[in-house]
Amino acid sequence: MLDDQLPEDLVTPLKEAVDRWNGLGWERPRVAVVSGSGLAVDLGERIHGPVSLEYFLPFSCHPVEGHPHEVDVLLPRPDLPVLYYRGRLHSYQGYNAYETVFPIRFAALLGVQVLILTNATGGLRPEHKPGDLVLLGDHLNLTGLNPLRGQMPAEWGPRFPDMTNAYDPALRKLAHRLAAEHGVPLTDGVYAGLAGPCYETPAEVRMLQALGGDVAGMSTVLEVIAARHMGVRCLGLSMVSNPAAGMSDEPIVHDDVLAAGARAAGNVQKLLGALLRHPDLL
Repeated sequence: MLDDQLPEDLVTPLKEAVDRWNGLGWERPRVAVVSGSGLAVDLGERIHGPVSLEYFLPFSCHPVEGHPHEVDVLLPRPDLPVLYYRGRLHSYQGYNAYETVFPIRFAALLGVQVLILTNATGGLRPEHKPGDLVLLGDHLNLTGLNPLRGQMPAEWGPRFPDMTNAYDPALRKLAHRLAAEHGVPLTDGVYAGLAGPCYETPAEVRMLQALGGDVAGMSTVLEVIAARHMGVRCLGLSMVSNPAAGMSDEPIVHDDVLAAGARAAGNVQKLLGALLRHPDLL
């Protein structure tokens, strides 16, 4: 589907996805986690799944290495079912903005109140090293896309949603406190979201630095826009997988991104696990 085309009926496919969920007899989640490239870590007892994400979608999934496109329900604590997306959809796979955020709107309609997104990124600052974790405080949407373009159902949210606190301040404060308690190094940063799939040029990296970006990636921003539109609180965690173009003599390859994710998995698991178990998350 072209980027400027919306299906005639936005609501029915999502209602059908919710019906499929209900048909499985699964608990309704209150928190959702989206794992980035190579970051699908163990976050608690699996009580349902895995099921292919495609089971809930009105379109086909296109595979990307490091994104298995599976859906689980986890139980990190007795009172908190968590929807766990192992992988995500990207616009560079050929999806338009509406399709890219379908899993996020689906989660919101299931009753999710908090969305935690992880991603693999290129580091735009010289101090960044592969495996570093950056807590997102804001983003730059440079994808050329917006999931709110077109006529949205009024019940989903306001026509002009405020994005001042796209990344929830209380959740960020909690994440910093838990990171310190568990010995997880964590810095703050701004995520520069681009369409991909090619990595940035050195000139583009200099532009992103001048604009205030700290890390750069090909996901997350559309998901956060859709989630905030529907009243879902968001927390974003970036893993620096490599120095951005022009900041190292080494070429950027996807296998290195996945390898960096594997090295950072322990800290990601510790921090997200602590968040999901903490009573102040909701």
